[in-house]
Amino acid sequence: MLNRSASPARLRERLLESEQLMETTGCYDGITELTLRSQDPLKFETLHTKLRAFCVSAREMARRISASPGVREVGEMVVAIYTPEGDAIALSNGIMVHVHTMSRFIKWMIRNGYEDNPGIREGDIFANNDAFIGTVQVPDVMDVVPIFYEGTLVGWAGAVCHELEAGGITPGGDVCLAQERFTEGLFVCAEKVGENDELRRDYVIRCERNLRMPIYWVLDEKAKVASCIDMRESVKALIDEIGLDYWMKVSKEFIEEGRRGQLARTRHLTVPGKYRGHTFYGHVTEGKPGFQPLGDPNWLYNIPVEMEVSTDGKITLDFDGTQPWGYHSMNCTPAGMDGGMFVTLTQHMNFEGLVNDGAWMATELKLPHGTWTNPDNEMVATATSWALLLPAYGVFQRLLSRGFLARGYVEEVFVGQVNSPMIEMGGKSQYGTQFGMAHFECAAAGSGALAIKDGLDTAYVGWNPESDMGNIEIWEQTMPMVYIGRSIVPNSGGAGKYRGGCSFISTWVVNKTDHLRLVTSEHSSRVFDNGGMCGGYPAPTCQKHRAVRGSNINELAEKREPLAHAPGTDPHVSDLERRFEGEHVTLEGPYITAPHKAGDIFTHSYNGGGGYGDVLERDPVKTAWDVENGFLTQEAAESVFGIILSEDDDGMPVADLEATRTRRAEMRKTRLRKAIPVEEWIASERKRVEAADFAPEVRKMYASAMKLSPRFASDFRDFWKLDPKFTLPAE
Repeated sequence: MLNRSASPARLRERLLESEQLMETTGCYDGITELTLRSQDPLKFETLHTKLRAFCVSAREMARRISASPGVREVGEMVVAIYTPEGDAIALSNGIMVHVHTMSRFIKWMIRNGYEDNPGIREGDIFANNDAFIGTVQVPDVMDVVPIFYEGTLVGWAGAVCHELEAGGITPGGDVCLAQERFTEGLFVCAEKVGENDELRRDYVIRCERNLRMPIYWVLDEKAKVASCIDMRESVKALIDEIGLDYWMKVSKEFIEEGRRGQLARTRHLTVPGKYRGHTFYGHVTEGKPGFQPLGDPNWLYNIPVEMEVSTDGKITLDFDGTQPWGYHSMNCTPAGMDGGMFVTLTQHMNFEGLVNDGAWMATELKLPHGTWTNPDNEMVATATSWALLLPAYGVFQRLLSRGFLARGYVEEVFVGQVNSPMIEMGGKSQYGTQFGMAHFECAAAGSGALAIKDGLDTAYVGWNPESDMGNIEIWEQTMPMVYIGRSIVPNSGGAGKYRGGCSFISTWVVNKTDHLRLVTSEHSSRVFDNGGMCGGYPAPTCQKHRAVRGSNINELAEKREPLAHAPGTDPHVSDLERRFEGEHVTLEGPYITAPHKAGDIFTHSYNGGGGYGDVLERDPVKTAWDVENGFLTQEAAESVFGIILSEDDDGMPVADLEATRTRRAEMRKTRLRKAIPVEEWIASERKRVEAADFAPEVRKMYASAMKLSPRFASDFRDFWKLDPKFTLPAE
């Protein structure tokens, strides 16, 4: 076996050697036998569990240090331990999407000669939030520290926090108005930001002078450094116990075991073959203030995904046929796409917690150069890359679930959930100071349904498996708004035999400020991105914001009169309109408008998940409970599910089973009467395709995909039986 010690002077050579061994042997670092595991499996597993415990303990300690409610309340943090070459050995719970993005960051420094300049020494602290180096977006700021043992580099400790303010063109972290890199905020590009376990003063000053609320960023840096030091010292103590040589070997075997474990799970849970899925993302900003003129105001993205499962268990995702990058904030990078793969694997296939970079090594991503997944220009904006990344991995979730279903693991099928629109704000705080922040209650939306039960209500998002909306009182401390209501949004979960989880809506009154700018981002306008499965409907997508400018809420409160706490369920007149005087405005998201001031009222809602199975198979008794508790309206129960409800003696809804059977029989007959053969439908649609009879955004979407991808163009022509020279004009 190779000598696994890695001094800084030969880090780059060791990294290249490790990658070459992987390529030639098919095993991580050339490890063809798990020797240490075979010799003493109990010791092997115990050590891996210890490393996991080190990470979890360090993360929880750091959360208590952090000033950011995003970290303390919602848990937007993850920590991990890496090999000297930058491969993840063990990780904590939290936002696991960033485990492999940190790996990319460490490897980037090694490839770019950091061992020589600026040097890698004990006590150094390196930071990064550049997505083209290794992160997802600007607010995802990562810190890593080297771990030395008796002068030998034996690994790295790393931590990521999602910052609530990044200093961009709009306040908050996910800067939706950014159209180029130069407007996204404060970049830290793989910099040495500290020495001797202490952040450099000049770095702290730069943060203080370039951020609206530097307290969050700076104190989160200290929290991350504390967690890294804690992990570093734990690893060194472990090496004292087991010896340096054993550590250098066992840490690599952990990763190879993770790779083999992922392949085995895939073989066990899925059926080999090619799976194809599709989704779209639309963004409508025409007429919205603040958008720069570089990009189209309205656009539609086509996201085809092909998943191939090989007989040995390797998963390959191919994004050929998707759109080019654009002048908007929603582009992604290979690092971000890697992160999407990693977080999906950890939530859908690796439940025991002992996952590491080995799982990622059992997969492959094909990201066409020049597309939004892999831009050929590093000046593009990536501030809200989740907007496209998550719908893409929503398709992956459903493709995996098809594989589970094909193998017979019905209980593993999960429709998943993708975007939940974020609200960000800035201006003058209730304390009279400048502020900017992202509101992270969006980390608790509705999940997609499962094949055996309804989705989770207000308790899931795809990027944070520990979803939490946070305490109202904490958010009120940090932003000049006071809650007057949080409530379930009825009908927000996709319909099906099992419905998607419902989302919630928050209603605030602006408090003690004369200037509050509100921006919403990462939401697909008028396009279903939270799809259903096996006949289930997608979740609703079009988001409406209601505002009351110059409301009389203070006068009503002084008189102790009742207030409206939510828009209500009436589609024609909201409860806000019935109760509050003032200028009532209803706008489709994204929400960008003139600043608000004290006394104004504002609402913001989040996404539900898609449904599973035929709506006409839903349990009528469960539906009556949904109506009673506000998850569904009685009108939807009848019109969508075919369930007739009556009232009991207490006025509570109960299912009329006989009337329901009659209603559903009628609905099935209507389905058959309206149905036409697929062949006829394709023939009629083919005429539209030949005539390019599409909306401008749809025509441009397909035209750009055909221009960028010869394979997509060929498949498009073959499917519609078009002339081999057929093209679509963009305009």
